[in-house]
Amino acid sequence: MRLRTAAATLTATLALTALPATAVTTATLATAAPTAAETTPQPPTPGDILTTTPTTFHPLPAQPTPTRAWHITYRSTTAKNTPNTVSGTVIVPRDGRPDRTRPLITYAVGTVGLADKCAPSAGFPRGTTVEANLIQLLTARGWAVAVTDYEGLGTPGDHTYVVGRSAGHAVLDAARAALRLPEAGLSPDAPVGIMGYSQGGQATSWAAELHDSYAPELNVKGTATGGVPADLLRTADFNNGGIGAGLILMAASGQNAAYPELRLDDYLNDRGRGYLRFLRENCVAANVAAGLFKKISDVTVRNPLYEADWQRVLRSSNLGTHAPDHPVYLYHGTADELIPYDLGRRLRADWCGRGADVRWTALPLTEHVGGAVVQAIPAANWLAERFADRPDQGNCT
Repeated sequence: MRLRTAAATLTATLALTALPATAVTTATLATAAPTAAETTPQPPTPGDILTTTPTTFHPLPAQPTPTRAWHITYRSTTAKNTPNTVSGTVIVPRDGRPDRTRPLITYAVGTVGLADKCAPSAGFPRGTTVEANLIQLLTARGWAVAVTDYEGLGTPGDHTYVVGRSAGHAVLDAARAALRLPEAGLSPDAPVGIMGYSQGGQATSWAAELHDSYAPELNVKGTATGGVPADLLRTADFNNGGIGAGLILMAASGQNAAYPELRLDDYLNDRGRGYLRFLRENCVAANVAAGLFKKISDVTVRNPLYEADWQRVLRSSNLGTHAPDHPVYLYHGTADELIPYDLGRRLRADWCGRGADVRWTALPLTEHVGGAVVQAIPAANWLAERFADRPDQGNCT
């Protein structure tokens, strides 16, 4: 160690000679011990990666893709603004392009189910995640993609299905995690697009509204969102006794997972409890089939949707109360049999009324699933324009 003066050197040498076992030298005193703040690990912040495992991305069983992929868990935030852990997948094309030049899409899938086995990250290695073919259209453009599993889908606890604030946090934090993943090699300033449909449309719309307050450091260029259940009470009324009736109890389960004080079990009859167990063990196709044409009255002793606490929680997931701070591409099928078309039109009016730049597209005679398929390429094309920094002031007027 270099000491400041020759005298200090002599003093230290004499002290060491005389008292080698106990002396405190000038050099020792000059070296400050680490403080508690320096040695105590700091808690993770939203978007911090907790675990990383290499995985694979297959749009169909055994179908190879020129990509690299990682299963991640990352820190996010619940609807009550407490820390939680969410899982997801980061997918990066293997195309020879410098990774630091890639845009990133943070992608939110539509309804897959309530069981952990339904999570997108669980299906990617097997080629069974339904929207993987749509995601492949994005990686084929050279874009990296982060796909959240949402809260409680792939991690301990029940899935907070269609709890808007939780989902919006998960979508934004998936982008943060992808940009912080060393193996992905993405730039911290990479342009980010937000994309999703149906349940994913609600999640991405919430991410768009939350961006300026929750994750303003993300370089978000635009959000493409469609088939959005912007009003859960209205959506529940629309599906009661219809082909989407199973989604109502799934949504009730999701609200109860985020707000256990709602005590969903108190409202269910024996048939409803059995049905809920089935929903929590299966994925969307079986759940929708099991719920066909059921009414809320078939599975409850009294309708929770008429209760003030339930209505307050459901309304807290309504969209349109805050203008996104970046352009939005919003689309909805006029023949949507699950999410009323008028909800899309109202969301457009609400955002436009608050000054947002909204590019609205109505899809004539298009039902729910069809909307996701026919708009996959146009929505991606619109995002490509935003990545190229071409302005879009929308068609609100």
